[in-house]
This record gives sequence, C-alpha cells and structure tokens, in this order.
Amino acid sequence: MFEVPFSRRAMLQRSAVGFGSLALASMLAETTSAEVRPVDPLAARLPHFPARAKRVIFLFMKGGPSHLDTFDPKPLLTRDDGKPLPFAKPRVQFASTGNLLKSPWEFSQHGESGAWVSTLFPHLAKHVDDLCFVHSVHGTNPAHGGAVLKLHTGSDNFVRPSMGSWVSYGLGTDNTNLPAFVTICPTLAHGGINNWGSAFLPATYAGTPLGNASVPSDKARVKFIANERVSRTVQERELAALSAMNREHLAHSGPEPALEARINSFELAFRMQSELPVVEDITQESSVTQQLYGLDDPVTANFGRMCLMARRFAENGVRFIQVTHSDSKVQWDQHSDLKNGHAKNALEVDKPIAGLLQDLKARGLLEDTLVWWGGEFGRTPTVEGSNGRDHNPEGFTMWFAGGGTKAGYHHGATDDYGFYATVDKAHIHDMHATMLHLLGLHHERLTYRYAGRDFRLTDVEGNVIHEIIA
Repeated sequence: MFEVPFSRRAMLQRSAVGFGSLALASMLAETTSAEVRPVDPLAARLPHFPARAKRVIFLFMKGGPSHLDTFDPKPLLTRDDGKPLPFAKPRVQFASTGNLLKSPWEFSQHGESGAWVSTLFPHLAKHVDDLCFVHSVHGTNPAHGGAVLKLHTGSDNFVRPSMGSWVSYGLGTDNTNLPAFVTICPTLAHGGINNWGSAFLPATYAGTPLGNASVPSDKARVKFIANERVSRTVQERELAALSAMNREHLAHSGPEPALEARINSFELAFRMQSELPVVEDITQESSVTQQLYGLDDPVTANFGRMCLMARRFAENGVRFIQVTHSDSKVQWDQHSDLKNGHAKNALEVDKPIAGLLQDLKARGLLEDTLVWWGGEFGRTPTVEGSNGRDHNPEGFTMWFAGGGTKAGYHHGATDDYGFYATVDKAHIHDMHATMLHLLGLHHERLTYRYAGRDFRLTDVEGNVIHEIIA
C-alpha cells in the first residue's frame, strides 16, 4: 500500500490543538442509544423507547388537495354559497379570492365511525375505520416552495435534512442491502432534491430516488443499478481495493464524514445490485394483487404501481418510503377548474391508496406501518376566479393509518367555513413530532450538531399529538 503523507489536518488532530477531535469524542460519549453510529451507519438501531411503528409510507399529494371537497364538509359553506366570508381573511394570502364557494361534490358518512367522505373517494371511503383524521393541521407558508419544504424538512427558508433522512439517521434500516429511505417519482419542483436530501446529515441518510414526477412509474428505477460490462467478482475486487485505499487515508487523516459516506454509498450500491431489482419487479405479484392497486386501468396504473412498490419496499425492510402524486401541469393546485382538476387527481389515487391499505392490513403490515396522507396545505373556502380555490395553510386535513394511531378517529376541527384551524390545532411540527414518537423517537432527543448548534426536525417547536395515539 502506498504511503500517505502526514497532512496538516492530521498534525492538528494529533496535536494539543486538535480541539475538533476532542469535541467529537465528547459529543459521541453523550449520545443516546438512537444516536450512536455503528460501523455500518445504516444498521438497525434501538429507538429511544418502545415504538408503535417500524416504518413510514408517506403519500404526498403535491399541490394542496382541498379538505373542503374531500374529508371536511361544511354545511354553512353550502348554505352561504356566493356570499361574502363573514370574518376576516388571513393577513397574508397567496392570491386574491372572492365570496364563498360550496363544494361541487356530495358528502356521506361511511363505516362504523361515520366518517364523512366526498364522492371523490368512493374506494377510500370503505376504509375510513382504519383512518385517523387530523382536521386541524396548519402551516406557516402560503407558497408551494416554502410549504413543501416545511412539510418535508421542518423549515421553509433554510436547507435542512428531510424527515426521511432524520428517520433513517435515528433508526437505520432493517435491510442493509437496501437504502433506509426511498422516494418514488418525487417532484423536482418546489424544493427539489432538498425534499429528500440529508443536508448536513451524512449523505448515507439521503433518500434514494426512483425516477421523478415526469417519469412514468414503470420506467422509474434507481440509475445505474446494473453493470453489464464488469462481472460481480471483478466489481467486488475493485470495491475492496478502493475501500482499502480510502480507509488507509482515513487512518492518517482522521474522521472525514464526506469520505466515509462515499465509502458506505459504494458498498451499499454494490449490495443493492442483487436485491433492489427483485423488489422493484412487480411482475412477481399475482394478477389479483395488481388489480387491487388498479394496474389493470390506465388511469390508476401509474400511481397504483408506485403504491405497490411502496408495499414491497416496506415488507423488505426500508424504513421510510415516500410516494408522490404529481404531474408536469397543475397537480392538486386548482386555482381554476376545481371540479375537473380534483376529479382527475382523485380518480388516479383513490383505488391505489385503498388497495395499499387493504394489502398492508391483509399482510399484517398495517399494525406497524404508519401511512401518512396529505399535501403541503389545503384550499380556501372562498373562490379564486370563477371556479377555483387558492392556497390555504391556515387549516386543512391530513390522515394517518396504522402505526399505532387510533382507527376511525377524528382530531381537531376548522371553523364553520373551513378557513382556519380552530379546535386542537396541529402544526406541521406537531405532525413531525407525532410521527417520530410513533417510531419510538423523542423529537427533542433526535439531534445532530452542526455549525455550533444542535438541530432537529422540529427545530425548537413541536408537540406530540397524544390524543391520536391508540
């Protein structure tokens, strides 16, 4: 092996002025069980306390679905259609809106819980007794970019690690041949890779994208997963030689997180070559299962395939799976033509989501899998233009299923017209804190020191919503 020169960095680290190394050693000595980094940074780790959920499937509805037209009916909105809003609108709004606009869809009650669901979701309505609705979610940003970042990273104005990265940092993966965090067909808009990036966390914890929102899900693959030119034996020898050189360098230079993360990424990429294509191959699924997800219908096939892959990743040990419903046009962002836009979107996702819930439950996976559905904000009860709704971060609905949440339960409420969260308000930080709690992670203890301070997903806020926990 070649000799590595004694560098200035190594000299400082080995000398009396190597305070960085001393600080690192002290910091590691003070970490909790979920924060201790083993040799393999993706190895499964113990949570802070007994967990209710082992993994998360996050169903992200890009653009902001309307709570008023899906899961939060407002009789007064129907009665007062066309009249002025009887109270003040938010001081900061994304666009100008006019009078009240009733929902063009009918609502009815479903299941033993009697949950109200609009005719947009006939398949999902059959599963309401498995859902835990939070009707009082609110955020801080009326623009897509800031709101999407807030939902994914906890910050709307700084680059921060995504929630999937925090989860994989805290818990690792149950399958070291696969990434801990996978994002299927993510949007490249409004935050882009920051929505699944690791920021200042080691790169090992970043999400692995399968395609993007402009790629059909049947074409969504991890890039360069196969090497047709070099045999596995030769690759293994090359990797061993490269690893030996890099570790020789680390032995002289001391800790270098970027290099260590690159070594781990090479090793994971090698292991993934044999297992990831098998997980991605949904042809192994029965025709009955494929029909359950809507793969036999061109309208539902794209999102259905994403949901089916999410189930396959979940059962194969991936810790955090994100599935994004988006397209290159307007997504759920109906500033105009609300009726046609929401009808199109709901038709694409309704059957696949219902199929996912049914499949998880039948396989015994729903009990310890937390499914989280929602967008970056809701929509206004007041009309934009002649037939649209504007962005509304002041109050909207999200729902959970499984993972230790109360089934058939409703938490919080918006006002009589659905503009503001008013009862048991739940901020995005509270949703993050609750998700981590269900995974056995205390959101105030899951920290990472960077640039002289400790960071966490919930920053200096967040409260666990204990009322929704079974």
